[in-house]
Amino acid sequence: MMQIPVQVSFRHMDPPLGVEDRIREKVAALERYFPRITACRVMVERRHHRHRTGDLFHLRIDLTLPGGELAVSREPPEHHAHEDILAAIRDAFDEVRRRLEDHVRQARIDIKTHDVPPHGRVARLFRYEGYGFIQTADGQEIYFARESVAENRFEDLDVGDEVRFFVHPGEGEKGDQASIVTPLGKHHLPPAERI
Repeated sequence: MMQIPVQVSFRHMDPPLGVEDRIREKVAALERYFPRITACRVMVERRHHRHRTGDLFHLRIDLTLPGGELAVSREPPEHHAHEDILAAIRDAFDEVRRRLEDHVRQARIDIKTHDVPPHGRVARLFRYEGYGFIQTADGQEIYFARESVAENRFEDLDVGDEVRFFVHPGEGEKGDQASIVTPLGKHHLPPAERI
């Protein structure tokens, strides 16, 4: 839920019947896609009243997001597609949606690049029992089970193989437990990262 209610304003015009409701529906759809929107301001302006071709509509949409703002301003195009106010609203919100998707994608990339899973080396392997231990760079041993090895590659592992993994502290009966263990093979990591 937005911290500030949606603000819709109209310039040089009275709001046509149902248009403000349509704008609020479009904002609600954006909020379902990205619930962290904290504020939204929409301004609809009528421009260039022409007797033969009709009015053109300009929209400006400002979203406040955690860590910044996103603004889209849609000028009436030369081909006058925005003589229809609903088409102008559709096009402006389509652009906002694309920009919001880009924002979300970039945020995910930033998280992924900062949240690289730890790596280690298989220290002990109990093949028949279906588990083993990974030694981390700081010398800690992390338990992992056969089921946690990606692509069912438990049988391919050998002591000394390098792996990437995620840790779930205290979840296993033997202490910390690794999940999504991805085999990298022997000496796969660059020398600076090797244990």
